Amino acid sequence: MSFPEIAARLHNIKPFHVMELAKIAASLEQQGQHMIHMGIGEPDFTAAPAVIEAAHQAMLDGKMQYTSAIGLPALREAIAAHYLRVYGLNIAPSRIVVTAGASAALLLACAALVERGSQVLMPDPSYPCNRHFVAAFDGEAKMIASGPETRFQLTGDMVREHWSASTRGVLLASPSNPTGTSILPDELARIVDVVRRHDGFTIVDEIYQGLSYEGAPWSALALGEDIIVINSFSKYFNMTGWRLGWLVLPQHLVPQIEKLAQNLFICPSSIAQHAALACFTPESSALYQARRQEFKRRRDYIVPALIDLGFKVPVLPDGAFYVYADCSALSDDADKLTLEIMHQAGVVVVPGLDFGPATAHQYIRVSYATSMENLQEAVRRLKLFFAK
Repeated sequence: MSFPEIAARLHNIKPFHVMELAKIAASLEQQGQHMIHMGIGEPDFTAAPAVIEAAHQAMLDGKMQYTSAIGLPALREAIAAHYLRVYGLNIAPSRIVVTAGASAALLLACAALVERGSQVLMPDPSYPCNRHFVAAFDGEAKMIASGPETRFQLTGDMVREHWSASTRGVLLASPSNPTGTSILPDELARIVDVVRRHDGFTIVDEIYQGLSYEGAPWSALALGEDIIVINSFSKYFNMTGWRLGWLVLPQHLVPQIEKLAQNLFICPSSIAQHAALACFTPESSALYQARRQEFKRRRDYIVPALIDLGFKVPVLPDGAFYVYADCSALSDDADKLTLEIMHQAGVVVVPGLDFGPATAHQYIRVSYATSMENLQEAVRRLKLFFAK
């Protein structure tokens, strides 16, 4: 029996190693080994009570039909009000497109802006799916080695140096997965200036922006209406499985993105949209702020604990819930080390392999999106592991 050839672009898309490790961990759990999961970036908190109640009420009221492809008008208005309240930014609701998660937002943005041969600059390390979204539209993700001296982020000088005739834009994340580091506002302004000089696009993934621990709240949208920002209800709002996110776009791009969304997704989940309206109540906002402080407390515990174990943490993560830890003093193979830790200590962390070649063998990513009790037990197990 013969089968048709798969599209050539699939050869440029690699498996998500984090998910492969999760499979191994699940298998060990089925065999009776207790695992502490510090691999996948998923908050241990669930949706706020008001959100769950709003979803229940939406179902009781029969609000389960298709919505507009770009989202409920009320939700777009609520997101715009959120930007005004938190960031002091007056964003027109008409510039906001609600999507089926941040992944759909990235997919739509790349579908609109990336063509065959388009080159998109991004830091190495960065979230692996970002380069695969570019590859899905026959573009090339140009990974630029970015170490602790630049907070694992691009700089204006780096963008200027690596821009070529085929470069179309930059895809950034602030705070970043896997490093938890942000691009400082002045540096991001320099990057945007370089991109504008080349008539390119700037996409900034801000899905962890609500989980920033240092300084005043800030968004890349403050730099102008040509910036494309991606956000999500998954991380700060603790709604990972609800698959709901949004884009903030230049006004002229909205009709083009709407056309794509109509064809690719029909619409985001109607129930998730009605539920998400409850994210912006005073009660829910207070809860999210308390949880944000709890994530900061966990960060302030796990970073010194990792250093005591022999890891190096060259840049203190100022957001998200990740520590990017240099394991070179403990092993010359981060992938091998994480597998040994998983099997022998029952602690799941992930190597730099997913995030780009520059840090693949030297760094591991530790997620502290789990309880303080689990973090303390993980540290105890790691002490025993390294003592051997």
